[in-house]
Amino acid sequence: MPARLHERRGALRDESGFTLIELLVVLIIIGVLLAIAIPSYLGFQKKAQQTAAMSDVRQAIPDAVAYYSDHNSYAGMEAGDDTTGLKGTYDSGMVVQGVDGATDGIVSAVGGSANAQKYCISAVDSNHWAFVEGPGGQVQNGDTQTTPVTSDPCTGFTGS
Repeated sequence: MPARLHERRGALRDESGFTLIELLVVLIIIGVLLAIAIPSYLGFQKKAQQTAAMSDVRQAIPDAVAYYSDHNSYAGMEAGDDTTGLKGTYDSGMVVQGVDGATDGIVSAVGGSANAQKYCISAVDSNHWAFVEGPGGQVQNGDTQTTPVTSDPCTGFTGS
């Protein structure tokens, strides 16, 4: 029996494995890599949301131009849904926010008062706003404004 016990002890000594220190070093390295990667990912995600909102606004501008061609004014222009407004009549693929607010996309396209010669189009993606006042305006990122935009920047637009 003692001979068998010595064989087992010898076999156990020959088995290789990781020590506790080696495992801790690996966990620390993984932690450092995660600490570097997570903030970068969040920055990329925010930038993608800002770009998506700006893209949605750019996509709606040709629809506003078509509306003006048909009506000789931006008065009464709205984003609408699948059957009304810019979405239903001039749809170039834009996404319109649902009534429940569950969908990001164009939330307003405002032509303003009667005989309006200006418009405002805004879009949101995960609370990142973009908007343009046109015609001829630059699409603006609401996050880079002196006071960041937290709600629809076209609310109250008169278009006069």
